[in-house]
Amino acid sequence: MIDYYAPIIPYVGMAGILLYSKEEEVNKIVSLDNAEKKILNDKWIRYDIDNAVELFFHKINGKLFRITTLGDYKGKLFEKIKVGMTVEDLIEYDSSFYYDEFEEVYESDKGIFIETDPQTNTVKWISVYIKELDDINFDDGQW
Repeated sequence: MIDYYAPIIPYVGMAGILLYSKEEEVNKIVSLDNAEKKILNDKWIRYDIDNAVELFFHKINGKLFRITTLGDYKGKLFEKIKVGMTVEDLIEYDSSFYYDEFEEVYESDKGIFIETDPQTNTVKWISVYIKELDDINFDDGQW
């Protein structure tokens, strides 16, 4: 099941769930009563689970390509960075994060997106994703 305290590991996964997993491999999780399935577009499916994680699957190959924390996730990135901490603490812990004006998220070349709440200046969610996300063949599911 979901481990709400599991570490967040870039390019690997979180919550005890591994990136690149096939949708059927995590069927016990995505079929929970507290899992809500959403068709995002013609290529992506998202499962929102218990205000803890979002799982993004590619429709063509059925593989998990991104996992995002939600408000109730308690695990940490690099044993320090977590949902609810201040942006100042985030930058102090890891100076590799930079703000992407277009995407409106903090990014790191380590495989992480972090969205912040501009009103409270705190981390709202943390996403890890596969290395192939920016590859030319990503949309075709060739990974």
